[in-house]
Amino acid sequence: MAARSAAFFDLDNTMVRGSTLYFLGRAMYQRGFFTKSDISKFVVANVRFRLTGTEKPEVISRFQKAATDFIGGHDVNEIYTIAQSVYDEYVSPALIQGTIEIAKKHLSEGNEVWLVTAAPEDMAKLIADRLGFTGAIGTKVAIQDGKYLGSLNGKILHGVEKARAVRELAAARGFSLTNCHAYSDSASDFPLLQSVGTPHAINPDARLRIKALAENWDLVDFRKFRKLNRWLGPTVSRFVALGALLTPRDRKSTRLNSSH
Repeated sequence: MAARSAAFFDLDNTMVRGSTLYFLGRAMYQRGFFTKSDISKFVVANVRFRLTGTEKPEVISRFQKAATDFIGGHDVNEIYTIAQSVYDEYVSPALIQGTIEIAKKHLSEGNEVWLVTAAPEDMAKLIADRLGFTGAIGTKVAIQDGKYLGSLNGKILHGVEKARAVRELAAARGFSLTNCHAYSDSASDFPLLQSVGTPHAINPDARLRIKALAENWDLVDFRKFRKLNRWLGPTVSRFVALGALLTPRDRKSTRLNSSH
């Protein structure tokens, strides 16, 4: 019997354009959960964390505190209701359709599809459910008596923590990581990408692009196809994008078939 396999997808800027945690914070601010000062501190910490792509404990700690402070003390069910609105208002329009198609292809081939993200796990699970994926693992916020506490249950799921979580998931569900795929836009996910047999770069930052080219990893940048869509129209740009989704083996097979 063949070993079970899965595809692991980073969320922000891999599956969704932008930050899902920021979307949630914005929606909570609009509903009067906190002040402009509160949201400003959170946004600054979020942007700094995303731009640096660092493993420095002090930067991660600042982001972690900002991310938990704004959700702490709020009712879990109330936040879940807001999260559903966040999906409809912000996440759904920002979905990267090319990545969605890759994930659906994995599902059609019998592979499990998991989101792996530093975003709150409850939000990640909601997104996975809406998209029909197998599940999601993310940063866990501590809960007591139906309310979020201002602390995490474990560490923020970033860098080496993503790789650790995937190894634990693989052990629990019987995956062979050498048969698994991982997708990300960020060099901070090197540990995740290097923990599987087939890593992929999607919308890569500069460091990930260099690594992917050097290691001959599959690489696709859907940001280019958005520009094509504006210039050529959706039908032509979609055809070009689908061609980019072919693996090197697929491309070779296509060339061979067309030569006959």
